[in-house]
Amino acid sequence: MDKTLHAFEWMMVAISRLLKNHETAATGTLSPVPAGGCLLAKATHAPDLLPLIYGDPDNRVSEGLHEFFGLAQQGKIDVFFLSGIQIDWQGRINLSVIGDYHRPKLRLPGGAGSNTMYAVGGRTILFTMTHTSRLFTPRVDFVNASAFDEGGALPWRRGGLSHVVTPMCVMAFDNARRRLVLESLLPGATLAGVQENTGFDLDAEGRDIQVIPSLTDEEYESLRGVVRQKMMKIYPLFSSMVWGNKSGL
Repeated sequence: MDKTLHAFEWMMVAISRLLKNHETAATGTLSPVPAGGCLLAKATHAPDLLPLIYGDPDNRVSEGLHEFFGLAQQGKIDVFFLSGIQIDWQGRINLSVIGDYHRPKLRLPGGAGSNTMYAVGGRTILFTMTHTSRLFTPRVDFVNASAFDEGGALPWRRGGLSHVVTPMCVMAFDNARRRLVLESLLPGATLAGVQENTGFDLDAEGRDIQVIPSLTDEEYESLRGVVRQKMMKIYPLFSSMVWGNKSGL
């Protein structure tokens, strides 16, 4: 059986392995990779995981993202997924501007409540569809959401950053040192390549950074079977790009 995977499939696998049974994991708009990761976890090691996938025609939330905010504020979302056009070494994300805020090189839609979800969700997993030193920068140009509160945890802070998953690697957030560190590589990536494409040190020197374990037969069959079928209903264009019209089995 040929288990060659698309980079985004490897990201789904990495995300699925970060999820635990009985958790509630919510994905917002434009989040096909986390959605696939949630579905894969539920199909394999976490059968009682509750995925709340925005845009799922079989499980529509009544008020879209507003309902996610309400559930998170009640402590009912264990895992949420966010991204950013910039992410820095302390887990801050930027979704607003590149350059000076008042004279930006690029202006974006903004945070859309990301700071609320970062603070009151149980834990946040960041994901990116690319991995470059422009994205992983020493300091974001604008802070939309942060992994921790500078002056000590605010009363409503429930969670924080868990991991960052990219097409090249998985980073973990070290809460004691308040910084990202390299945890593992995805297949095809090298330590030198990851560091070259990251604008800050990943604390990898002297540590044995391993490639994530290969897929089990169950993971592969689920990914190319029930997960792909479900993803075709929620994210048809993305699924066609990754899988085409073939099952892959």
